[in-house]
Amino acid sequence: FPSHDIAPGCQNLDLKAQKQLFDRYAKLLLSISLKYCNSMADAEDNVQDSFIEIYHTINSFKNKGSFEGWMKRIAINKAITKFKKNCKVVPLDTAKNLYPIAEVVIEAEEIEMDIVLQCIQNLPPQYRMVFSLFELDNYNHKEIAELLGISEGTSKSNLHRAKLILKEQIIHYRQNRHHGVS
Repeated sequence: FPSHDIAPGCQNLDLKAQKQLFDRYAKLLLSISLKYCNSMADAEDNVQDSFIEIYHTINSFKNKGSFEGWMKRIAINKAITKFKKNCKVVPLDTAKNLYPIAEVVIEAEEIEMDIVLQCIQNLPPQYRMVFSLFELDNYNHKEIAELLGISEGTSKSNLHRAKLILKEQIIHYRQNRHHGVS
C-alpha cells in the first residue's frame, strides 16, 4: 500500500495525496496501458480513467496482494473494457482452431524495448490484446477468453498470429537496420 501519509489522504479524496499517488505510479500505469491501447493518447486517457477508479475505490483495497498489482489490474481492465466497447471481437471459424498450433519463437535480443513495444502497438487490436494479456501479464487462455468473450481456441490462434506478425516485424526491423535504413 502507498506510504502511510498518502493512503489516508487518498481515502479521504485529498487532492494533494491523490497527486502524490499519481506522480508515483503514472509512468507504471502508462507503460501497462501502452500494451493494450491503440495510441499514446488512448493510453494516457486509460491512465486518467484508471486513477479516477483508483481514487474512488481505494477503500476497497484490503492489503491482499500488492497495491501496485491492484492498480495494474484496474488499468488492464479499463483498457479491456474500452477494447470490447470499440472493437467487435470476431471469433474465428472453430474448425481452424482444431489443429495444433506450432510455437512461434521470437528472438528479440539486440532490439531496444521501445522498438519491441512499437511492434506490439502495430499489431491488430485483438491480436495485441491477447498477446499482451498472455505474454506480458501472464493471463492464461481461459482467463483471456472470459475477459474478451472469445473461445480459448480463438485466444490461442490470435496469440499465434500475433507472434507471427511480431516475428515478421522484427525480421524487417533487423534487415532495415542491417542495411542502414531506419
